[in-house]
Amino acid sequence: MKKSDFNYLLPEALIAQKPLAERTASRLLCMDRNTGRIADRQFIDFIDLIDERDLLVFNDTKVIPARLFGKKQSGGKVEILIERILDDHHAIAHVRASKAAKAGTLIELDNGYGCEVLGRADDLFHLEFKGEPSLLTILEQIGHIPLPPYITREDDQSDLARYQTVFAREVGAVAAPTAGLHFDQAMMEKLKAKGVQSAFVTLHVGSGTFQPVRVENLSEHLMHKEYFAVLPEAVAAVQQAKARGGRVVAIGTTAVRALESASQSGQLEAGFGDTDLFITPGYQFKSVDAILTNFHLPESTLLMLVSAFAGYEHIMNAYKHAIDQSYRFFSYGDAMFLVRDFIKNDEF
Repeated sequence: MKKSDFNYLLPEALIAQKPLAERTASRLLCMDRNTGRIADRQFIDFIDLIDERDLLVFNDTKVIPARLFGKKQSGGKVEILIERILDDHHAIAHVRASKAAKAGTLIELDNGYGCEVLGRADDLFHLEFKGEPSLLTILEQIGHIPLPPYITREDDQSDLARYQTVFAREVGAVAAPTAGLHFDQAMMEKLKAKGVQSAFVTLHVGSGTFQPVRVENLSEHLMHKEYFAVLPEAVAAVQQAKARGGRVVAIGTTAVRALESASQSGQLEAGFGDTDLFITPGYQFKSVDAILTNFHLPESTLLMLVSAFAGYEHIMNAYKHAIDQSYRFFSYGDAMFLVRDFIKNDEF
């Protein structure tokens, strides 16, 4: 398949610029991945669509306030987006300025902080933040939440909480695992009370998740790398769910990528490291049985992933339906539940 096969026209008005007042207030488009059958529900109905035998797998990555604003000693404005923290004083980052920053460039930040460009790291830059405090502390004090480029407003105080899942704990992402944003603590407790088991994996979402595929031939696309970790307890939870006849329900495409990256031997194994797994139609899923996800950008790797899972025609028809029904798209938008052979009890 080609990149252009995954294009679609989205009215700008359907791009959610802010979250709803309540996390669980979103709509939920349900689709049977075998038949393509669609039902329009509310996200709170997700509790009824989950069986107590199922396992929900969440991505527990925590978004850092990774955007910094500063200036060169010449006075030129600079915008920094931390891509990956290497240690307490070093990071790989995007640096935007009127002229490309060179090695040795000093950048002044707020509160008297600063950093030096040590050199290039492929398309990014290697930065050093000297002295005290640590880089994470600097980000906590003067950093901004790195809202995606399709959100055209400036970040505000509310984004500190709402562009973060309620179960976030592993610091390192520069973008939220957006399917998880729909869950509040009360819903997590209701699922637990129903007897539904949960497991956590980590995938630190990078800014590359928003980068469009630039080549028409998908086999020529170089996938960005993201750090993932799947611990032994998550592997055991998956094995137990399958043994009891339950489904492994990945909460978001980032949870999918973590699980499938750890399943490349043919079965899920504990592990960690960088993954550049690029899932396109034809891929055989090894661990994931159902996906809760948001709606994804045209020609994006994530749209290709869900098309691989639920079928290209089914997904494109579902997106057309979502547009016709004025669903809210992208990070702060509505959700989609992709399942298979699960239409008992009139769920649909």
